[in-house]
Amino acid sequence: MTWLDPQPFLRGVAWLDQGRPVRADPADLGRLPWHTAVRAELPIGVRLEFATDGARAVEIHYRSSPDAEGSTTRLPDCFALWQRTGPVSETLVDPTEEGIVTLPLPKDLSKGSDRWIVHPPETRSPLVLGVRAIGGSLAPPPEQPRWLVHGDSITEGWWSTRPAHSWPARAGRLLGLDTVNLGYAGSAHGEPAIAEQLSTLSADAVTLAFGTNCWSEVPYSPAQLYETVRTFLAVVRQGHPRTPLLVVSPVLRPAAENARNRLGATFAQLRTALEQAVRDRIDGTSGRAGGDGGAAGPRSLEGLPGAEQGDRHLALLPGREVLGPQQLTDGVHPDDEGHAALASAVADALRSLHPQGIQARDH
Repeated sequence: MTWLDPQPFLRGVAWLDQGRPVRADPADLGRLPWHTAVRAELPIGVRLEFATDGARAVEIHYRSSPDAEGSTTRLPDCFALWQRTGPVSETLVDPTEEGIVTLPLPKDLSKGSDRWIVHPPETRSPLVLGVRAIGGSLAPPPEQPRWLVHGDSITEGWWSTRPAHSWPARAGRLLGLDTVNLGYAGSAHGEPAIAEQLSTLSADAVTLAFGTNCWSEVPYSPAQLYETVRTFLAVVRQGHPRTPLLVVSPVLRPAAENARNRLGATFAQLRTALEQAVRDRIDGTSGRAGGDGGAAGPRSLEGLPGAEQGDRHLALLPGREVLGPQQLTDGVHPDDEGHAALASAVADALRSLHPQGIQARDH
């Protein structure tokens, strides 16, 4: 039973830093906010995928950081085995700096399955050192179209009970995409450096879902957020001029909808400004977000490449009506039911944007 190089089996990888998957360009961390760089060290959404011929089980050799988030808890590590249609099993192991976990493959499912998915425990940042089959053989499954998803803690999957339950993971399975999760809790304010990094990554589809943290953590005015979004889109489009691109505006936040931040903006006004910036890019027109969150007169789109012709590969999913208050655990983050609802809405929006399905291109 020879250990196989894990890299051909890894999915959801944006960058590698000395063999470890990371979620920001390791050569460009100096321009990122400190908190974003810290969150980018966690391998959120990174998973192992494999096909097998007759294997009874798969073994994973890994090295982890038991307290990657500074936690003092000693909860078991969970390795979750999935197929695209749903969960198969979970294997719990005691936290360790280096170990081997064995995941049995059910006999009734092992025949004819072309894709098994393993979600490792994310918070301890496990580095997979090798994989091997017990009986039979393993091989990397066919590559899927690559989907970049950028956002905040909701995109990162907060309050989902398992990594596989986050809305990007769910939507990726629904659409048959290789989801690359670039959600950064406490961040995602439309930073230009993040837009530039997104523009350099290969992608067959892109989704942006930020704006929630622009109400309180780093307060924005409607006009400021409008300009931020139009600039962010322009930079992303420099690297992905015709890639299907979906923008999801912030979901319901009951306590903030009509409350004003220190710049006088309500959450609803910020959402309106973000949506207007996207619609203007789609139409090839532009307004200026006023104090009420709406457009305040036309203005040119000089300096935004391609925007003056409109963008038929760009779509908007208004987030306000996607979730109800009963699907929010803390008034901000969705529970598992909310993540499922958001995943379904995003999948439907991407299908509408690209009815024939997202296709992989040569990168």
